[in-house]
Amino acid sequence: MNSPGPIRLFVDAHVLDNEFQGTRTFIRHIYSILAEKEDILLFLAANDIENLKRNFPQRGNVRFLRYRSRTPLMRLGFEIPAMLKRNAIDYAHFQYITPLFKRGRWLVTIHDVLFSEYPDEFSWQYRMAKKFLFKRSARKADILTTVSEYSERSIRNFLEIAPDKPVYIVPNGVGPPFFAPYDKQQSRENIFRKYGLEKLILYVSRIEPRKNHVFLLKAFLELELYRKGYYLVLLGHQSIRIPELDGMLRAMPEEVRKFVFISGRIDDADLLEFYRAAEVFVYPSKAEGFGIPPLEAAALRTPVICSNSSAMEQFGFFGEYHIDPNDLPLLKTQLLKILRQPPPETVLADLSKLVREEFSWDRAAEALYNVLSSHPIIKRSE
Repeated sequence: MNSPGPIRLFVDAHVLDNEFQGTRTFIRHIYSILAEKEDILLFLAANDIENLKRNFPQRGNVRFLRYRSRTPLMRLGFEIPAMLKRNAIDYAHFQYITPLFKRGRWLVTIHDVLFSEYPDEFSWQYRMAKKFLFKRSARKADILTTVSEYSERSIRNFLEIAPDKPVYIVPNGVGPPFFAPYDKQQSRENIFRKYGLEKLILYVSRIEPRKNHVFLLKAFLELELYRKGYYLVLLGHQSIRIPELDGMLRAMPEEVRKFVFISGRIDDADLLEFYRAAEVFVYPSKAEGFGIPPLEAAALRTPVICSNSSAMEQFGFFGEYHIDPNDLPLLKTQLLKILRQPPPETVLADLSKLVREEFSWDRAAEALYNVLSSHPIIKRSE
């Protein structure tokens, strides 16, 4: 890099203190790789230092900083600016929202602006607050990145990015554990032994309206798949309450309700086993800035039915199982088809290979590294 020493790079990693989501995966994988770069001195900040140490390599060029407050106002208004000054930071990397006061240079990643593209899926207050904060972040960013060409177009449009300001694409990826060899039957036995579940129809995602859980639950119930011993497994933290989903669950007879398993408290090891054990992975989300989970399932050679909406339009390799997330009859047809006759192992293996080649975290980390390398570093005060 064009600097007198290693670039001093601060990463606001507070999202690792919270529930699993794409932003958390993005930070964890990219910076686990960039920590290996000798010309980067990495400062990772969060409340839970021990969790950071579990997620990132402990090397001489990696420093862990502890936030004392858990409130965004204190973190963004006071703690981060003080940390940037105290550690003579060259670049600070933020996801979506930046501090109240600018110090040094900012690298900002805005993963999506779905609240503007799909306003009916979000409250008016949410839309107005996010639009103001995201526009401010984009305007003040010295380097602005996003995760897909779809999001790049949307960000330029809805956040009114100046035509001459570049928006770099640093894509998401799929981690090495999803490509490791495994015994599917053993994984199924492990899940049955621990959770009492078998013949899984799996969906991994936060629970909120745009994720379309109601759509999948309707298909499951209308097809009466529970009568054939299938379990619908919904794994993810509830971010926004969905009254229709709550009402459907309450209205189910107990003998049907027991076939719907919902949990937001699954650890990484068990989550991987759920992916491996599933008969099919269904991802019916209406709106994503990227969409990592269907790629993770495909990497594991688990059959996938995936939405073709928003950024997931780029996943055309799912072929006939790349479907409109508003077409319930089509979902029911394809769900029955894939359960009755899953794609051949050769097809699943080819899809896994494609995901490995096209969506690796190594490529994503290199993309971010190249962006940083091409930008000058401000004169340090030290």
